Amino acid sequence: MAGGNQGYGGRVVAKPPVDDDAQELITDIDVTEEMETSFLEYAYSVIYARAIPDARDGLKPVQRRILYSMDEMGVKPDRPHVKCARVVGDVMGKLHPHGDTAIYDALVRLGQDFAMRLPVVDGHGNFGSLDSGPAAMRYTECRMAPAALAMTDELDQETVDFRPNYDGKMNEPVVLPAAFPNLLVNGSTGIAVGMATNIPPHNLVECIQAVKHLLKHPDADVAELMRFVPGPDLPTGGKIVGLDGIGDAYRTGRGSFKIRATARIEQTSPRRKGIVVTELPYMVGPEKIMDQIKTLVQNKKLSGIADIKDLTDLANGTRLVIEVKNGINPDAMLEQLYKMTKLEDSFGINMVALVEGQPQTLSLRDALVVYADHRMSVTLRRTRFQHRKASERLHLVEGLLIAIADIDDVIAIIRGSDDVASARAKLIEVFELSEAQANYILDLQLRRLTKFSRIELESERDDLRDRIDALLAIIDDDAQLRALVAKELDAVARTYGTPRRTVLLAGGGAPVTTAAPLEIADDPCVVMLSSAGLLARADTDEPIPADGRRAQHDVIVSAVRTTARGEYGVLTSAGRVLRAHAIELPSVALTADAPNLKGGSRAAELLDLGKGERILALTTLTEATTGWALGTARGVVKRVVPELLGRDSWEVIRLEPGDEVVGALELRDETDELVFVSSDAQLLHFPAAAVRPQGRSGGGVAGIKLAPGTRAVFFGATPEADAVVVTVSGSSDALPGTEVGLVKVTGFEEYPGKGRATGGVRCHRFLKGEDALTLAWVGPAPAIAAAASGSPVDLPPATGRRDGSGTPLPQPVVAISTRSHG
Repeated sequence: MAGGNQGYGGRVVAKPPVDDDAQELITDIDVTEEMETSFLEYAYSVIYARAIPDARDGLKPVQRRILYSMDEMGVKPDRPHVKCARVVGDVMGKLHPHGDTAIYDALVRLGQDFAMRLPVVDGHGNFGSLDSGPAAMRYTECRMAPAALAMTDELDQETVDFRPNYDGKMNEPVVLPAAFPNLLVNGSTGIAVGMATNIPPHNLVECIQAVKHLLKHPDADVAELMRFVPGPDLPTGGKIVGLDGIGDAYRTGRGSFKIRATARIEQTSPRRKGIVVTELPYMVGPEKIMDQIKTLVQNKKLSGIADIKDLTDLANGTRLVIEVKNGINPDAMLEQLYKMTKLEDSFGINMVALVEGQPQTLSLRDALVVYADHRMSVTLRRTRFQHRKASERLHLVEGLLIAIADIDDVIAIIRGSDDVASARAKLIEVFELSEAQANYILDLQLRRLTKFSRIELESERDDLRDRIDALLAIIDDDAQLRALVAKELDAVARTYGTPRRTVLLAGGGAPVTTAAPLEIADDPCVVMLSSAGLLARADTDEPIPADGRRAQHDVIVSAVRTTARGEYGVLTSAGRVLRAHAIELPSVALTADAPNLKGGSRAAELLDLGKGERILALTTLTEATTGWALGTARGVVKRVVPELLGRDSWEVIRLEPGDEVVGALELRDETDELVFVSSDAQLLHFPAAAVRPQGRSGGGVAGIKLAPGTRAVFFGATPEADAVVVTVSGSSDALPGTEVGLVKVTGFEEYPGKGRATGGVRCHRFLKGEDALTLAWVGPAPAIAAAASGSPVDLPPATGRRDGSGTPLPQPVVAISTRSHG
């Protein structure tokens, strides 16, 4: 068995090969001791050389070596990008004796804006995403980001210690100067042997403010520091729900918090609402969310999802659209998604870092103290370096001034000397100079002997003396040193600071309780049509405000009551009734101020309208309705007997070729007055009872007698009490909505009623340049007007003159309605 190893009872017997004549040598090795030694060496290597960051600069060795190598290579922010493979090769060949894959992965992470709060590598090419890895290093390029300069600046001023690299051929920094607290700002994650670290990113400005406070108040506790650093600030934004775990982590170094995606309810299509996710939890990608939702839907654990689309791009950022089926409460669906998917995730904080070469679990105060001490040490060493350099320069300048003062003697000594050594010795002896001063004088250029050069040297000497005094003050006074560190931190915050991205919520942050029903209840609602052609519903059984307020976006021209899962009808200019479902409409808020129809959907996108067909009014679809009244451009009026058919649309009037309906409404009471207004400013009104109801196929009867070349511009119904007449005059040649025109408001009681099929009475007097009414409206007071943009247009008060002329409008009006549709 010579030359082999064999174990006996837990011991290893080493038997090296020997000659037959030599005595056999056997070494007993304890297996347990050998395993412990080997394991500890391996664990030590992983902890100190790979996985755990240094608390001073917040970097692992590979990250530090990457930044140092890029700095040495001159790959600065103002230089062109270089291949990542070149940087990786330089790091591996000179500093990091490990695989290129590990180096490239570390380099890529330093440049990912979704992983780092303040990236220190400027990547060019595919640096990966939350759902996919980067391209190969031969395809991508990189250079130092501006923030990296703050990490490596002043390395040449003896600010940090250096040590030999792995082969002893060059030196590398033990730690970087780090002008900002990188451990907290960019966080860190790593798994070592027997320990791990997981530190979330924080806001740069908040961390710097905390360090400044600590410099001024060294005894500050965690509670004081949390006034400046209330919680993590993740690069992907989101919402942190509950702050108790953060407080525990900042006090003890260990804790956890929940982070929730930022989502809002939007009208994702004309018929559907959806959940739009714009910010995801830290290190969670949209594809992972989509896969989770699809799996839940396939396993029938989640219902109510109609579609899911990832619209994320580089221009608009994260945008994950989850469409919800009609009849499903999107708020309740969002709450389910928070519980069942990674839209709400937890982050476990484990603040482990190397302090003086030893891994320690740090509190928030500990991390800030270590960094503040490091930065003070860097600043002090830099100041001493600058003081030494300034003193050396002053020494040379003073010697040069001595030489210039006696330049003839200096020249004579040099010319009379046999060699440089004798000239140096004579200069030192005659002028009492140091060897450095003598060498500097011997290297003097003749152009420095001018009078102007002497003035420059004297000015430089005075400046150097002032600078040396200022540097000595910083070295000798701890308060000045702290003030300088704080000032430099302020400059870094101004240069690289950005606003907070993550919202901190102390409570649960849930907009809907878990008891909220998933399906939308069939509650009463109001369906509204605006002058801009928007349809929406307000979930309420209260009347629309009638106290002089208007819609926040534009004018409500028609409204009807139904239920959330009920139906409503639409009367169009083609003489049709269209059936529609309220559940397909976007829900808007009906606040105490006014309904906001800006979130509504365009009627043309919801309904199947013909070319040139317009929506005139909304109506209920119940047998209890009194019927509909319609008036056409040729002066025809018709009352329709309600007949609800089992299809999506049907005609309610037979129109002659070239004719169209100009007004349609659901008739509430036969005592209401039906009103026509013609383009030549004639107004006719007569009782609704004067028109006999007809069936769907009827063509109506004569309503108003029109003069040749004129047409009806308005038809409606209104009670005689508290009604007003609004007329807008202009040129018949002007395009609709382009001419401002003159407006007149008159009380309806000023116009006497006439019989049906007569010409009516004059309602507006035209001025020069006017020949027609461009818009007219009759209805309950007060009246409101809207421009094409939806903005309100003020109307003058009622004048009482039925045949008077109008007053100028501030802008063109496209719609007029009553303020109340209750």
